[in-house]
Amino acid sequence: MHKSIIAAAIAVVGFNSAALAEGLTVGVSWSNFQEERWKTDEAAMKAAIEANGDTYISADAQNSAAKQLTDVEALIAQGANALVILSVDKDAVGPAIDAAAGEGIPVVGYDRLIEDDRAFYLTFDNKGVGSIIAQTVMAAQPTGNYAIIKGDKGDPNALFLLEGMMEVIGDAVAAGDITIVGESFTDGWKPDNAQKNMEQILTAANNEVDAVLAENDGMAGGAIAALEAQGLSIPVGGQDGDHAALNRVARGTQTVSVWKDARQLGAAAGNIAAALAAGTALDAIDGAVKWSGGANGVEMNAIFLAPTPITKDNISTVIDAGHIAADKVCEGAMDGVAGC
Repeated sequence: MHKSIIAAAIAVVGFNSAALAEGLTVGVSWSNFQEERWKTDEAAMKAAIEANGDTYISADAQNSAAKQLTDVEALIAQGANALVILSVDKDAVGPAIDAAAGEGIPVVGYDRLIEDDRAFYLTFDNKGVGSIIAQTVMAAQPTGNYAIIKGDKGDPNALFLLEGMMEVIGDAVAAGDITIVGESFTDGWKPDNAQKNMEQILTAANNEVDAVLAENDGMAGGAIAALEAQGLSIPVGGQDGDHAALNRVARGTQTVSVWKDARQLGAAAGNIAAALAAGTALDAIDGAVKWSGGANGVEMNAIFLAPTPITKDNISTVIDAGHIAADKVCEGAMDGVAGC
């Protein structure tokens, strides 16, 4: 019997589930904690793991692919029955999957693709996120010079997001209605690197940039800092639902932040890891689909969660969900912002 069924049965009859927990251990290897959202993911994941009666252990790779490999080895040594890995680098993580497979330990590739059929892939629809960013920015600025601030070149999400963006603006680019005056990968997805990239694009384009597609909110913030230094206010899109970005949406300096409810993703990872640790097969996870959209076409078992675009017209969505307090998101807000 699956643990969730056992837990439900215990809840119905009123016993303490902790007394009958299987007591498995889920090890989580985080790429880094630089981005605000990973702390939210972790809290939800840890809560789900502990609610299943299991133990949460973790390590922070500090954005080092080499450290991530030793972190995974350490988590295995600590008795992890399942692993959740937010990879630093899609290629460098391979030996970690080999090490886990060698010990019979199932792996969840969390939010970033680990293109290996021995891993379960859990993420939001990142291609869809890229499409939403581009659709929203294009609605505000249908023509002109665009800049694209891409994520780290070692992260497959950077290419999935770009693919979604280009599906939206591609025809306009081909027709000459939109010109991409600059695009660059951003090491580590770091806002300061994004700011430098944006500064270089502005210099090369003589400040003639009409819109920016940034692949996450931190980088959108860096791009906006570069724009503001030049006295420019143009449509900018990002994603993650970072608190600072949501406030920028309310203030009017950022057009959209595509919110991926990190609590939903973290909880799903905790429950999937618990099921895998208890012996559930990858293709028997509830809601799993077959997917082969990676660069190498490897068929994998995956779950894709749906994201939500947040603009000035629906900021109340994140307030009502408890993601951010109204006073925090609404500080300095424009007139007419929903929920402020």
